[in-house]
Amino acid sequence: MTTSEAPRSEATRYAPAWLELREGPDGAARATELLGALRSRLAWGLSRDGERSLVVHDLGCGTGSMGRWLAPRLDGPQHWVLHDHDPELLELAAARTPRTAADGSRVTVATERRDLAELTADGLAGASLVTASALLDVLTREEVDGLAAACAGAGCPALFALSVVGRVELTPAEPLDAEVAEAFNAHQRRADHGRTLLGPDAVAVAAAAFARCGATVRVHASPWRLGAAESALAAEWLRGWVGAACEQRPELAERAEPYLRRRLEQCEAGALRVVVHHSDLLALPSLPRPGGAA
Repeated sequence: MTTSEAPRSEATRYAPAWLELREGPDGAARATELLGALRSRLAWGLSRDGERSLVVHDLGCGTGSMGRWLAPRLDGPQHWVLHDHDPELLELAAARTPRTAADGSRVTVATERRDLAELTADGLAGASLVTASALLDVLTREEVDGLAAACAGAGCPALFALSVVGRVELTPAEPLDAEVAEAFNAHQRRADHGRTLLGPDAVAVAAAAFARCGATVRVHASPWRLGAAESALAAEWLRGWVGAACEQRPELAERAEPYLRRRLEQCEAGALRVVVHHSDLLALPSLPRPGGAA
């Protein structure tokens, strides 16, 4: 699954071509600063429970970019369980999951086609880690609460990367930038088939939900920085960004059309710089008290 940066239609939002286009900038943006604490907790969990391998659940895996980024950064044998609603994406992700961990240990993979709303603590039994990329901002408050409760019930850490936070910087700046950004953010908080999406509020809502479940929460910035080398992604992002803003506020369309044309010309010329701000969130469940007490 991807986020609100995706192109305009649902049909293209999860297209492999879009996911491939963003994979490099996603990998460069993810907060490696959170990995030290995650590795320490995973090592502690394996030594305490006597497990032989990490079991990682990747939610809304798309083409599997999170696994390709994270599996080679973790030591020890790993078993990845990939979750997505799209069987074609699941097949592609499974085929492209790395088979070797950071220390050369074996990585295996399985797939599950299920709705995220069905995820429970029982479904995560035995999990070492729950992870996802570009997911929280397309969830509702109730879904995030359920996800936090499921992770807490399973006693496993959670790492959620690349959630939008509602801030964009374009260089050179134009007067319409702020107006488009405001309309886009409102679009991301829209009601969608009876679900009110969190959009830019997702990280704050998720941090509070995990904290209520007793987890220690760490949040770190993970911005996309798009320059001339990423002009193809910047152009697709611009089309989706402006299109969503106009869908939210149709009165913008007349001014947005020449604005988008100018911005795309700047992309093609390598003259536009875009920073799309995201945050990564790591939730670590509380450790058992000495003697085994909860």
